[in-house]
Amino acid sequence: MHFSYKLEEIKQAAHKIFEYSNGKKVWAIHGDMGSGKTTFIHALCENFGVTSAIGSPTYAIINEYKSNEGVIYHMDWYRLKDEEEALQAGVEECLLSGNLCLVEWPEKAPSLLPLDSYHINIAVLDEETRTISVTGM
Repeated sequence: MHFSYKLEEIKQAAHKIFEYSNGKKVWAIHGDMGSGKTTFIHALCENFGVTSAIGSPTYAIINEYKSNEGVIYHMDWYRLKDEEEALQAGVEECLLSGNLCLVEWPEKAPSLLPLDSYHINIAVLDEETRTISVTGM
């Protein structure tokens, strides 16, 4: 799947991506710095009914949110040095929990991702427009 959206349509884009997820529990969110990965995850979490503050876990590595879908783990692997550091941070427990896991910068520890992960690539077209391509559906 591949489509474009305007930033004001991000909640609809997040909903569309969810509809095609086929119940996948680990979502790898790829994109350059500033492409809108965290903003996309924020919109997705709002669609799931998360009412707590939704923010980037850049320093904490893992944020946990309560939602209508149960627990959601939001992970940001940008600051991880290697897979060993990821394991020490507890990412494996989250990935194996059966809960929805949204992973930013998954390329920092790719072998930790399940083979059936849902890969979402976000790219900037211009200041107001993004493209999303999805694999692993």
